[in-house]
Amino acid sequence: MITPSRPAATAVEDRLFNAIAVLRIVVLVNAVGLNIYRRGTFEHPRAAAVCVGVMVVWTAFALWAYRRPERRTAALLVVDLVLAVALVLVTPLVKGGDFSSTLPGSWIIGALLAWSARFRLWGGFGAGLVLAVADVAQRQDLGASDYGNAFLLILSGTIVGYLCGSLQQMAAERDAAERATAAAAERARLARAVHDGVLQVLALMQRSGRELGGEAERLGELAGEQERVLRRLIRMQSSSMIASDAVDLSSALTQLESIPAVTVSTPGTPIELSPHTADEVVAVVRACLDNVKVHVGERAPAWVLVQAGSEHVEVSVRDEGPGIAPGRIEAAFAQGRLGIAESIRGRVAALGGTTELVTGTSGTEWEIVIPRDGSPSVSGSRRA
Repeated sequence: MITPSRPAATAVEDRLFNAIAVLRIVVLVNAVGLNIYRRGTFEHPRAAAVCVGVMVVWTAFALWAYRRPERRTAALLVVDLVLAVALVLVTPLVKGGDFSSTLPGSWIIGALLAWSARFRLWGGFGAGLVLAVADVAQRQDLGASDYGNAFLLILSGTIVGYLCGSLQQMAAERDAAERATAAAAERARLARAVHDGVLQVLALMQRSGRELGGEAERLGELAGEQERVLRRLIRMQSSSMIASDAVDLSSALTQLESIPAVTVSTPGTPIELSPHTADEVVAVVRACLDNVKVHVGERAPAWVLVQAGSEHVEVSVRDEGPGIAPGRIEAAFAQGRLGIAESIRGRVAALGGTTELVTGTSGTEWEIVIPRDGSPSVSGSRRA
């Protein structure tokens, strides 16, 4: 249950008590007018005037007291309810035994709604029950209308209390959702800033260090290690942005950096895919990296680059090996070795994507394009 001390729930409660304040004025004017109109029916008119004066004074005090949240204490609400019950119970003494309506009349609604707004469902039910019992207890002849009034007191207090609690709950949930959305947007902004600046500089240092050699190569390796650590931190911070039925492809592919000499570059924000699609893409990339280790070298460097669009995800796997000799893939397929045909091209085609193989003396690169929803479509592989 949301407690009124929370800002969103307190704001809702403030508005409820503002509305109740207006209602208190309306029912007070109505009660005063009716008692003046019926003044000739009272056995003790002076006592009735005192009771009406008490109602006026208490209404003025209640308007002030309920205006601030810190003054809405249990003691205030108990006094409010006790006073309403007392005015109902003194009706026979003021009006006499034969009366149709109580002296306060609808004025008691102020106390009832105050309990509903402050203590919600059970508060409204309890206050309604107390007022209903008081109304019924001092009547000599209980008629159908009396029973109906008592029932409406209990029902209205319960329903209004439930609605007040629901409004506070929804306000608190909306407030929490807005804070979560703002936090996620800020994390995404920071991730983009880091990706566009720090990560690219570290990646450039790593590549330049490898080309220069010597001490610069060592600095490049350190820059590469820091780049991987920073990417993992970004993935961890972005995990809360992923829906419960989705998988972050970037985070899944980043784990492949545990393979020696493999570098993974991903966007600064999560790439949400279905679990099946993400698993298949990771399997395809792993198959490409396995080919690098087998045909280029156990510690041969390889790079995985991931880019995401609104409809497609592009994954590139590149190495610096001698390339694939012409006819080698076809020969492997004829011999029953289906690594490329099934593990790479077959998986991608099943996801409705395409593959393109670019190979030469400067290395080999697989370019893989997958639809965001991973739905199969009529597409195949392209070869350069």
